[in-house]
Amino acid sequence: MKIAVTYDNGNIFQHFGRTEYFKVYNVEDEKVISSEVIGSNGVGHGALAGLLADQSVDVLICGGIGGGAQAALAEAGVELCAGAQGDTDQAVESYLKGELISTGANCDHHHEEGHSCGGHEEGHSCGDSCGAHQPAFTGRNVNKTCRVHYKGTFNDGTQFDSSYDRGEPLEFICGAGQMIRGFDAAVADMEIGQVTDIHLMPEEAYGMPDPNAIFTVEIAQLPGSEDLATGQQVYLTNQYGQPFLVKVTAKDKTTITFDANHEMAGKELNFRIELVEVE
Repeated sequence: MKIAVTYDNGNIFQHFGRTEYFKVYNVEDEKVISSEVIGSNGVGHGALAGLLADQSVDVLICGGIGGGAQAALAEAGVELCAGAQGDTDQAVESYLKGELISTGANCDHHHEEGHSCGGHEEGHSCGDSCGAHQPAFTGRNVNKTCRVHYKGTFNDGTQFDSSYDRGEPLEFICGAGQMIRGFDAAVADMEIGQVTDIHLMPEEAYGMPDPNAIFTVEIAQLPGSEDLATGQQVYLTNQYGQPFLVKVTAKDKTTITFDANHEMAGKELNFRIELVEVE
């Protein structure tokens, strides 16, 4: 039996149609005997479903997924467990124990702008990854699996993230686009045990805010939005069934405003990075 999970830095990637990596687990007698991370090698749910079928995958665990992708997977004979979040290894263990239930990833209602209410998030960690970036650089660690400890701070010294606090290093494939560009480039030619401090402008991190990513919709046209509060984060789905994270920035009796910009957009970031291991 093979189980595939949409993969991003050890966690379940929440956008099936845009996932760049899957972690594939080989299972015998309800136990994982081996696993590997593979590239998606395709764009769109049809190509991804075909890839999983070619890999003889029996089950897909993912976060957000649209109706078209679900149909493609069903046609490929791949069982779907959607709406999952968190650590990929733990998700597979829960699935094998019968404790991971597919909750779906988006509702069936769409309004004229193509959005629908998805699963809610209590928060959003930053400084770990951004699949939209495609670094192009050279270095001894490019295309290798790197494990780093890091601490991220703003210019005023406020810490926003730290792998040291979590007690385990961050793992990613250097140069594969899993990290923000500046972070990825800094690790590309580091030596094991080396510690480096970097300062990133927004262009090297999460970019500048896009005013077009802020939009207002009628609450009546978005079932479930009446229960949302200002400051809350939630996944919506676009007209292609792809989920994306937004933040509620304003709400009145009839309308609600969302901001789809990354919460770190426009910010200068500082990182202290320690390269722990390279494979």
